[in-house]
Amino acid sequence: MSLFDKKRLGNETFKLDIERMRKGWYTDKYFTNITIMLEKLSQMQQTFSGSKTRIPEHLRTEDIINGDIEVEMQWFTRRQGNTIIVGIDKALAMLQHCCGYWDGDEFVDTSGNLKVWAVQDGCKVYSDGDPLNVRPVIRVQGRYRDFAILETPTLGILTRASRVATNVYQTLIASKGKPVMFFPARFDLHEVQAADGYAYNIAVKRFNFDFANQIDTFVSTDAQGDWWGGSGGGTVAHAAIASFLGDTAEAMINFARLLPGKIPRIALVDFNNDCVNDSLNVCKVMFESYIDELSKGNIEEANKFKLYGVRLDTSGSLRDFSILPMGDPALDLGVNPRLVFNVRQALDNDWQNWKIDNQWREEARKYCQQVKIVVSGGFSPEKITRFEKLLVPADIYAVGSFLFDNHGPTITDFTADVVRVKINGEWVEMAKVGRKHLDNPDLERVW
Repeated sequence: MSLFDKKRLGNETFKLDIERMRKGWYTDKYFTNITIMLEKLSQMQQTFSGSKTRIPEHLRTEDIINGDIEVEMQWFTRRQGNTIIVGIDKALAMLQHCCGYWDGDEFVDTSGNLKVWAVQDGCKVYSDGDPLNVRPVIRVQGRYRDFAILETPTLGILTRASRVATNVYQTLIASKGKPVMFFPARFDLHEVQAADGYAYNIAVKRFNFDFANQIDTFVSTDAQGDWWGGSGGGTVAHAAIASFLGDTAEAMINFARLLPGKIPRIALVDFNNDCVNDSLNVCKVMFESYIDELSKGNIEEANKFKLYGVRLDTSGSLRDFSILPMGDPALDLGVNPRLVFNVRQALDNDWQNWKIDNQWREEARKYCQQVKIVVSGGFSPEKITRFEKLLVPADIYAVGSFLFDNHGPTITDFTADVVRVKINGEWVEMAKVGRKHLDNPDLERVW
């Protein structure tokens, strides 16, 4: 369930490898070993025979069968500050379909015996770093051996999805609400794309919810939109321009002519390290085709030649042709503020130099000035913040590897702790030192 549509996703979305998950294939081995031990103790009906316990004296321990011990476990994040929680629904699907035990070759499903509480995907939790002051996002009460092997995979999806979502959210804050294209697919295994794209989508929805905004989502692969109905988009690749012998305008006009009109026409203009001139060439060629179709009354065909934007992706080791050396040479490299200003100024004014009929001049002005500038290449909240402070006229930030960042303040590790055990019908505190049973008002009873 996301905070925004009140619908929980089920396994028809996640397509879990249920049989192998039930057998502990995805589980840290010490959890499977503990499960085997507890199952054998249950079969033997062996009772507790220890003497040093942390339970109240009035509770009897001699009848406790450790193999059947019921526990309360809570899941929480260690990331300091605010975390956008994602992965709840997939973790719940694991608990729903993989809780139980094997009786020979038959799996006995005991998920109905659990009591489960959880927040919604998209909820925000705050942590000051103190594990005695956290907000659990899932709570489970039930026989421990039935769900012990699910600790590893449930923590895994919560950790990754929440980290990606929170990194996206922080990037949107830095961009002051300008759209952020989700471009990290090439930096990890393809199997993670669906979860990552869902985390991105939830982060965008959370940002819109918090700031009353209407930012659109931009994912680069269809897989990233699988869980929420999105589809991949993007720009023309450098390889496509190479296929047209370095003629960016020729590559773009063919792209516009042959691809469906619903795909935004975003030209990649750094191939020749001359972003200004390639942007102008593309814009002029596209406008000529746009006006040609418009004058014939072919509105739908004309719209295929609307240039949505140009993307600057200059290598961090190069200085664009339009940048004159000034001051620190390092400031001239890659996609930098001066380059974006140069492209914006050129696009806004070049229509005045075009030889076109007077009836189309106002159309030409609007066409050029509505072209958006997309910037990419090493962008992070820090770099975006610098651009925004300088009022750089970038309209969209394409961000890649930072959205997977996992060091220092971006570490979003989750932990699951047993905090109470059930003795003779009474819940007793039984957390390791440094942990305790905690509450979160956003927890809702699931089943």
